[in-house]
Amino acid sequence: MHSDAARWLPWALLAVGWFATIQVRPMLDPDEGRYAQIPREMLASGDFITPRFNDLKYFEKPPLQYWATAAVYAAFGLTEWSSRAWSFALGFACLPLVFAWVRRLYGPDAALTAAAALGVSPYFLVIGHLNLLDAGFTFWLTAAVLAFTLAQSAAPGEAAERRWMLAAWALAALAVLSKGIVVAVLTGGALTMYSLIERDLRPWRRLHAGAGLTLFALIAAPWFVAVSLRNPSFPGFFFVHEHFARFLTTVHQRVEPWWFFLPLLLAAVLPWLVPLARAVRAAWSEPGAAVPEAAAGSAGPRFKPLRFLLIYAAVTLVFFSASGSKLAPYILPMVPVLAALTGAYLRDPVRLARQAARAAAPLVVVVATGLLVYSARRNNYLPHEAIHWALAAVAAALTALVVSFRAPRRPLTMVLVAMLGASLAWQGLMCEYTVIPPARSARDLVRAVRPSVSTQTPLYSVGQYRETISPYLGRTLQLAGYEGELRFGLDEEPERRMSIEQFAERWSAAGSAVAFFDPGVWDSWRRRGLPGRVLAADNYTVAVSRL
Repeated sequence: MHSDAARWLPWALLAVGWFATIQVRPMLDPDEGRYAQIPREMLASGDFITPRFNDLKYFEKPPLQYWATAAVYAAFGLTEWSSRAWSFALGFACLPLVFAWVRRLYGPDAALTAAAALGVSPYFLVIGHLNLLDAGFTFWLTAAVLAFTLAQSAAPGEAAERRWMLAAWALAALAVLSKGIVVAVLTGGALTMYSLIERDLRPWRRLHAGAGLTLFALIAAPWFVAVSLRNPSFPGFFFVHEHFARFLTTVHQRVEPWWFFLPLLLAAVLPWLVPLARAVRAAWSEPGAAVPEAAAGSAGPRFKPLRFLLIYAAVTLVFFSASGSKLAPYILPMVPVLAALTGAYLRDPVRLARQAARAAAPLVVVVATGLLVYSARRNNYLPHEAIHWALAAVAAALTALVVSFRAPRRPLTMVLVAMLGASLAWQGLMCEYTVIPPARSARDLVRAVRPSVSTQTPLYSVGQYRETISPYLGRTLQLAGYEGELRFGLDEEPERRMSIEQFAERWSAAGSAVAFFDPGVWDSWRRRGLPGRVLAADNYTVAVSRL
């Protein structure tokens, strides 16, 4: 009983640290507002097949995270923490996932080292503490890849091989339901490259493809079939526009240079860059996975799990670097496997925790100070909250630094403090960033407007659509003079389009109504005599009442 408690206590402490600010920061525009609002609309409408965003069809991503978040809303209501619960939880779950895999193949010291590496990664910590699709996608995809390596490392023909391969197929299906068919590109590309480099086709013969594809289809296919039957335009938009066009063209207007992800990768692995470089070299010369004696005489080369993970990480980096659309979180699936590589090679949690704490402290100080300097220069003042969060972040990093000098013979203590210090420090920096103007959320704006909005008040969004307004108000908005990412939904329902001139006529003839204006649009139409009383405003939005 006591040993079980001792085993779970470190994970409980890490979880408390990981979720420390889940309710503190406001939802951020645009992504956190979007991924909070779509599940709210699903729950309100009862339609869990056709995702809608601002009451318009929205087919950019599959629905697994929407479903899960809607379920949390049904139990607890919509708040900052409930909107983030799924992404935060699966981001955190990557830590025990990597720990369990490395422990199974390489022992407890390697496992603790790998978990520490992942838990102190600045890039992983920042992305893992945002309500995006990437944390959930990374968990399911990483779990699928690791299950595949366990299947291939098992003795051929044994029950473990089939069990782990079926798990890999099921997990891959959940990854597809999280973010789409890029799963096939990354995993298939990695397996193809591995087979070519190793001149080994045996992994293909051990995929259990018949049973695996059946299981995959049973999990992933029903929603794709249902949504396509209800919405004939879905396949063309989702598979062509959101996948092939995203990779092959610049239609999504997210063009970045080929090296865009290299600084982000450096930010991900900076605290353990040197051991990672050595781990990469060791993985490339890996002799092969240890297998039971019964398989020792099997024909053909033995599977090399670390080399496969290295190839998978390289394929991920190359694929997204070649893509015509680039966003910072795309390479998150690389980080857990690189942490696993590092742990399997280094197998020294004390050394990694010490290096991480000593690398993190000056970096946190620089970032905390830089944000304050930015505020002073841009805004000519320092918000008190920003100073408090900066001090909290620095204190967390310095605590980990001090412990790294004082507890060299307590590896678990050092690793826990290093991971908690890094997690709390980067959450503190994110909170500092959030409270520095300009406003990055509509939370305060909506608080000021809410007394003027009833359930019957018509709501408009003019010249813009600010994603966090809707979830904080619990309402959708009528768009005027704006399309943006909602263009497809407006194309599907063209009668919902409204020009600003049409809005002005409706507004002038209306009684009670509230509109959220782009500041430039409001200034222009105010000069032209459009009636209205300003309720509140920030850098991005002017909230105006008709009365």
